[in-house]
Amino acid sequence: METLRLLGDATRVAHVLAALAVILLIALAGRALARTLRQPVVIGEIVVGLLCGPAVIALFGRGALDAALPAPVFDVVKLISQAGLVLFLVGLAHQLGAEHGGPRRGGTLWVAAGALAPPLITGLMLAGLVLVTDDGAARGSAPLPAFVLMVAVSMSITAVPVMARILADRGMTRSQAGQTALAAAIVIDAVGWLLLTLAISLGKGSVDGLLHSARALAFGVLCALAVRHGLRTRTARAACARLPRTAALTLGAVALTVALAMEHLGMTAILGAALVGFAVPAGQDAPWERPVAAVRRAGSLLAPAFFVVTGITVLTGSYADTSWELIAAAVVLGCLGKGLGGYLGARRGGRSPRTARQVAVLMNTRGLTELIALQAGLSAGILTGPIVLALIVMALTTTAMTGPLLNLLDRGERRPVTGPLAVATESSVR
Repeated sequence: METLRLLGDATRVAHVLAALAVILLIALAGRALARTLRQPVVIGEIVVGLLCGPAVIALFGRGALDAALPAPVFDVVKLISQAGLVLFLVGLAHQLGAEHGGPRRGGTLWVAAGALAPPLITGLMLAGLVLVTDDGAARGSAPLPAFVLMVAVSMSITAVPVMARILADRGMTRSQAGQTALAAAIVIDAVGWLLLTLAISLGKGSVDGLLHSARALAFGVLCALAVRHGLRTRTARAACARLPRTAALTLGAVALTVALAMEHLGMTAILGAALVGFAVPAGQDAPWERPVAAVRRAGSLLAPAFFVVTGITVLTGSYADTSWELIAAAVVLGCLGKGLGGYLGARRGGRSPRTARQVAVLMNTRGLTELIALQAGLSAGILTGPIVLALIVMALTTTAMTGPLLNLLDRGERRPVTGPLAVATESSVR
């Protein structure tokens, strides 16, 4: 019997490793597709990862997916995907904290306000549409304040990592539009995490629930302060400089421990990972950049598993329950809120019309950060599968539009002026 059990465990481990290998191959295919379409590679990973599960069901039936990923194997892959998300988020939060502490440029706060307030309003409009149409599948049973706030926050997210990749690929990192949009996105995400925490707390539905969430948050903050104090000691800095790989393993283990503890206390593990990431000291003299980068690379390697798991758990069961009207409303409101708000904020902040148009397009980048927020709302029981699906389509659509719209703006700027205006311009030059 013991031999059979060991063989069964070995078979399950081999099955999990095979599943992860297939997921990584799917991610490589998504990367290649994204490069062909001149999109950031993370967009290819997200789209292909989300759709591979529903595609298997559509082509071969649910039984084929269950045979490829039986429940015990799927549970392990899901756990690994959550660990990858935690590790990735540590690096992301550290990057946000380091950049947020940098010097602010004029007009950034106006852009942040413009790209935050209108999307929050469009989020309220989308939540209102769900309530008015009495869409029970999208509404769920979460307390109304928590549901409305979570939808509003989900509409206001801007993905800093994807935006940074787009700016780097297009050579816009040092441009006024690129620096303004990136700085504003960092401010928006900082506010968004606070509102996300509030929404999860409201989701408890009672004063006791709010107090329980407050205790869990206080625990996470205390852990983050302890991590920050420990990493600033001379001993920790010296050990990090001598043994960066050991430091990376230790940091990853601490992040996973805090994240799991936060989840056990009733908060999302995502918040615990973010707190640890923010707590890691930043700066040129800090030796923790290499360990944090290693932790983030490990998370990025496992992130495709998160996309596949999300696609199987959300898209396969929610497609039939999600109305096309809800998806269309989410896309239209998502574009209007970020685009119009970003443009008006940039203009109010003194940016030129050309720069303001570029900022408006960049602020519509959502990508992976949106999926993280949606996963937090879904795991907390505040968002349902149908509303998450509509918001995923919105996030992917608006992010995929960023590159082509920037190309369109560039072509418009390079287009030669003809007709009477050109004659008048030539005369004035003479």
